[in-house]
Amino acid sequence: MYRQMVDSNDRAAERGMERQMLDPENRYYGGTIDPSTGVAWVNHTTGTPTDMCFWGAAISNPDSRYYRDEALLERLRLATEFVLRHQHSDGSISPGWTNYHSPPDTAFVVVGYSQLYQLLSQQDWAPLKPVLDNMRLFLERTIPTMLTGGCHTPNHRWVLCAALGFLHEIFGIEEAVQRAEQWLAEGIDITPDGEWTERSNGIYNAVSDIMLIHAARLLDRPELLEPVRLNLRMMVYLVHPAGEIVTDYSGRQDLGSIHDLSSYYLPYAILAKMDADPIFAGMAAWADSTLTDPGVCSVNALVRLLLEPELQQTEGTTDALPDQYEVMLNEHFAREKYVNQMENAGHHGRISYSRMHTDFGAPVARIRDGETSVTVMTEVPPFFALRHGKVRLLAVQLASYFNPGYVPMQHMTRLSQGYQLTGEQKKGYNGPIPTADLPASASSPISPWYLLPHQTRALTHEQTFRVGAEVVQTENGWTIHLTGEEPQDVMMQLSFVFGDEGELSYEDGTVTSDGSVLWKSGKLRYSCGDDWLELDGGEMGHLAATVREAKMPEKCKVVLVNFMTPFDKTIQITLSPSLAKKG
Repeated sequence: MYRQMVDSNDRAAERGMERQMLDPENRYYGGTIDPSTGVAWVNHTTGTPTDMCFWGAAISNPDSRYYRDEALLERLRLATEFVLRHQHSDGSISPGWTNYHSPPDTAFVVVGYSQLYQLLSQQDWAPLKPVLDNMRLFLERTIPTMLTGGCHTPNHRWVLCAALGFLHEIFGIEEAVQRAEQWLAEGIDITPDGEWTERSNGIYNAVSDIMLIHAARLLDRPELLEPVRLNLRMMVYLVHPAGEIVTDYSGRQDLGSIHDLSSYYLPYAILAKMDADPIFAGMAAWADSTLTDPGVCSVNALVRLLLEPELQQTEGTTDALPDQYEVMLNEHFAREKYVNQMENAGHHGRISYSRMHTDFGAPVARIRDGETSVTVMTEVPPFFALRHGKVRLLAVQLASYFNPGYVPMQHMTRLSQGYQLTGEQKKGYNGPIPTADLPASASSPISPWYLLPHQTRALTHEQTFRVGAEVVQTENGWTIHLTGEEPQDVMMQLSFVFGDEGELSYEDGTVTSDGSVLWKSGKLRYSCGDDWLELDGGEMGHLAATVREAKMPEKCKVVLVNFMTPFDKTIQITLSPSLAKKG
């Protein structure tokens, strides 16, 4: 693992050198150009600090072909000067995508920059002094922002705690510990089954994990490792056989996108070594196999391995990992108890520059049988997803014209061979504002709609729409049984979203203007290589090609089934026999 990481770091260092701006007249002089924007940034992902970590790890490592390379050291010095020039006067940075003068994005850089600074400080090499002086100055300038700055999202709190811990370790400032304690006093946002608030398996789980690992050590708070262990145990069941992380129900930007385990390498490797846990070691080995380079600035794995050489000896095998399981996450989490307390929190359901994440702790079922992997989920548009060898059924989701858009399932219970899901929506009308509540503007020549106290309107004619779905495992696949009754004559649309890499064939259907298939009847098959999935149960109860507010993903193959309320609808899913359920 270590040797491969050294080689990949050298290659990443070379790519960074190719993108460094060396024209002294250019505004980005010394920085590395982000190829997607053509701009050099000071951020922890696409920014210059990430290339600096590649360069610094290479210069510091006798196993690298760039060990103490003076030409690379000069490039590193120019990069440190670029970073100082682009640091704001308040000590913060602006990452480029949004969040200008951002304390949390500055904290991400501080976490990576601090580790690189510590690694370089260990080198007995006098030519490093200008680089170290520049890096220390950048970190020192961030202190006011870290001591006073706020955040947007739940995971940002733990990033800030880690950054404050590093600043305390480097500069000895007690105020950093005190500020971190303020964030930690808010409590840890994780369910007993290991799910963080943002339900972000592809990105922010791993962020929370590694940042709390740092905070536990730097702030002498070993209890902060317990939620990390919970999440790492949960993630064992949230990876498809090919290494793709389950992102179908994420509360962040990784929703439905492809992510691998690479960002989990450090959390698993560190806890595997600490706990002598063979499952964590196996997951670390799986994560390592997905690394194309040591990672971005804040989580550069090679920098950490050089700071903690004992991690280079982490041994594990994926043979220790389960490939046959059925688990229901958050099955016993008292989610409704917490949601019902929101009214007493005083925020009236509003939060600035963020979101409430009320889907936190919603149940999710995961079923794995060798090369077949199934997710049944709640509180997001899809309620079912499946991988079967190379076949990717990315989403099965129900939309309606009742409250135009997707109908999320809110509750899930176990059946003997599957799961029962239910969803409910309400929609009504607003009566006139009582005369006593009307503002003065109502009787003036102009009465703006936005000045009226809409909260005083009485609710009239409220309708309730309930749907149910039974998802049942069969000998050769799955059955989806959908039910719904009132109101009458609601147009419904069930969508099956497949990966674009496969091929669709069907007996009776038409193609819409946007390329989706309106499936009327007969069998429909999706094939990818030798693997396939077959559907039975098409219907064209109406001709609408789309449902308003139910946007379909791009670069996918979409199959639509149209029907009306009341409905009692069954879809049979048959899997190719070579990978079908065993026994």
